[in-house]
Amino acid sequence: MDVLYFAWVRERIGIPKETVDTQAGTVADLVAELAAREDRYAAAFADTSALRVALDQELSDFDASLTGVREVAFFPPMTGG
Repeated sequence: MDVLYFAWVRERIGIPKETVDTQAGTVADLVAELAAREDRYAAAFADTSALRVALDQELSDFDASLTGVREVAFFPPMTGG
């Protein structure tokens, strides 16, 4: 699946997008896998309460299933104005 990183998440990890081969069942499982990779991933995912996630371009939760998902995007909360 494709994993996209936006704003400060991208800055901490150092790439905007990657293809990940994972057996993760939920978004939280995927986050745990990614955070265990390297320090830069651990830093990006240290506080998931400061993150939002979208699955196939629809806002979702960290306990959501990844079954059939083609794209996961991580980004900070959005503000408008």
